[in-house]
Amino acid sequence: MYISEIWRYPVKSMAGEMLRRSQLSVSGIDGDRAIQVRDAEGHTVTSRTFPGLLGLRATMDDRMQALVDGRPWTDKRVLAAVQDIVGPGARLVEDDSRDRFDILPLLVATDGAVAAFGRDRRRLRPNIIVGGVEGMDERTWEGGQLMIGDVVVGIHDLRGRCIMTTFDPDTLEHDPTVLRDIVKRFGGKLALNCEVLAGGTIEAGQEVTLRRTAARARR
Repeated sequence: MYISEIWRYPVKSMAGEMLRRSQLSVSGIDGDRAIQVRDAEGHTVTSRTFPGLLGLRATMDDRMQALVDGRPWTDKRVLAAVQDIVGPGARLVEDDSRDRFDILPLLVATDGAVAAFGRDRRRLRPNIIVGGVEGMDERTWEGGQLMIGDVVVGIHDLRGRCIMTTFDPDTLEHDPTVLRDIVKRFGGKLALNCEVLAGGTIEAGQEVTLRRTAARARR
């Protein structure tokens, strides 16, 4: 197995960027979800309720500063675009705590599951896609570990999917049948909630080894 793709989402719920390499720490991909959108009441909002956020693309420059559609995230034009979507009083804030993640800091998908899904893998918003995986084998990985050089990724459980999967990453067209299909064929779950147990640098093409727990190995 190998790392097929690495993805970072510098602003939570906006479109992200594919990377050649990245640093991993206990906070996941370096710079991932470093900026969040909050409404006028100060609550963090996502594309689950404001899907228009998916139409803005977040990247990072060489100084690890977040950009939105090529502009610094602090630019007034970026704020105006966000307020057009979320409403007056919305703002962008920087937060590097682990609380910025809905579940765990890392979401890992596999090429076998993406192929079975049969749609654009960006709908799943993975951080890492592992290539060379047969079919739905990822569903047997819970409790195991992924070894990537010196990096160790702990696998917790399968990710329950939400309405975000129903929006086309490019057109934002809403297709409710996508989530219904995930529920019907995959029990509502695709990809894996993970955490970084030992950090380091990873890069596309790097070998990945699965270490199963003793309990899983006996099955």
